[in-house]
Amino acid sequence: MQDHDRPGFTDAELLDNMPALRCFARRFHSSTSDIDDLVQETIAKAIAHSGNFRPGTRLRSWLFTIMRNTFCTKFKMSKREYVGEIEDSADWASSPPSQIWEVRGHELEVAISALPDNYRTAVDLVFLQGVSYEAAADRCGVPIGTIKSRVNRARHQLTKALDTE
Repeated sequence: MQDHDRPGFTDAELLDNMPALRCFARRFHSSTSDIDDLVQETIAKAIAHSGNFRPGTRLRSWLFTIMRNTFCTKFKMSKREYVGEIEDSADWASSPPSQIWEVRGHELEVAISALPDNYRTAVDLVFLQGVSYEAAADRCGVPIGTIKSRVNRARHQLTKALDTE
């Protein structure tokens, strides 16, 4: 490598920091190829953004910051991406048969109709009609805490009724 006209550091200084960068990269990756990739990307970014380096600061600290930020950015992006086998993609893209949802929907209707009237009214207002707890309490002429209690108790009864274990 040839020393280029960069403010604050030379190619030789970058090379001197390679062992420390490799050691630091082991905190993020265990695979040798991933470590090498992270070090290479860090060096490339350091060279590309050498104008941002402030003379008088520690080059190693600056490189470690670049490496940490590079890893964090890639980690965040990888969490958003689905990476799977080709055979897994068929399962991922498929949906369960609609008959199951029709049966479960009917079971839910039966379970709701079996609730006591005051629970059924609370569930109907809050969940089915999308009315706020406050508005449901006003319509039923009861305190808001009563509506919340009725909805909670109805949830527990519905959970027991629909439990398929």
